[in-house]
Amino acid sequence: MKSERYHTYSQYLKNLYGEKVYKLPVNLPITCPNRLGGNGCTFCAPAGTGFEARDSHMSVERQLLENKEHIEKKYKAHKFIAYFQNYTNTFLLPDTLKGYLYQAANVKDIVEISISTRPDCISDDILTMLSDFKKDTEIAIHLELGLQTANYHTLKKIHRGHGLAEFIDAILRISRYGFTVCAHVILNLPGDTVDDVIETAKILSVLPVQMAKLHSLYIAKNSPMAQDYLAGKLTICSQEEYLERVVVFLEYVRPDMIIERLFSRIPEEDALFSNWGHSWWKLDARLREILEEKDIFQGDLCHYMNGPCLALLKG
Repeated sequence: MKSERYHTYSQYLKNLYGEKVYKLPVNLPITCPNRLGGNGCTFCAPAGTGFEARDSHMSVERQLLENKEHIEKKYKAHKFIAYFQNYTNTFLLPDTLKGYLYQAANVKDIVEISISTRPDCISDDILTMLSDFKKDTEIAIHLELGLQTANYHTLKKIHRGHGLAEFIDAILRISRYGFTVCAHVILNLPGDTVDDVIETAKILSVLPVQMAKLHSLYIAKNSPMAQDYLAGKLTICSQEEYLERVVVFLEYVRPDMIIERLFSRIPEEDALFSNWGHSWWKLDARLREILEEKDIFQGDLCHYMNGPCLALLKG
């Protein structure tokens, strides 16, 4: 009998490492290629999306040690993931990135390195370097790629700087090296519908993507999207509709997909709008109630792979 309604990241890590594992953010002195000559994605503020990040000019080792000390005391933690979070962390020469990674590897109790990046900043040179690093250090590598939506029209509207093809290319390249991949998606971008949610879930499911991190759209201060929000030109779906979209995503996504997150988290002082004025855990509690009430499990509608129409021939 199934116990959990969806496959949570926290439980995945607990099963893998035998105990709770915590992410420690790392902030490098880098930028995003999408900002060169422009403002980048319309939802992104100039400071990027780093959360609880230290000064980027601190060494990687020092950032990790300071964050680790805080988390160890607060949660009695023993195992950690170095999370290269802000901006585009593979928008670097391979040898430069390798130097940062070795700093992280020198910190005790780091069991994994997670690298957040863009689909158009994945190359064979980068992946070969990461593969060599993994063999040398025996530390697992986890790549997080921002897709945001499978709707390439929306990608263009939000000035994402890449389309769906670049994402597919990056995923297929990564799969040849055996790294775990997490795809980031925003389920309620302006203009997207429930059909886009379904198609995004399907695209992730048919590709070698192991994890999904969902974000509820927030309006960061000083972002291009903030201007439209303040001018009344941007409509955000209701909390109830967003929860419905999360439910639909979970129904259509592969049952073995690990769900890293379902709601955004941003400091209140950095946002004009976030999670309809509620904490993420209150939204999560309501989502779980809906899943129970409707008796829904992850993957309930994942019946679209492996030639489903051929079942008609069996009568």
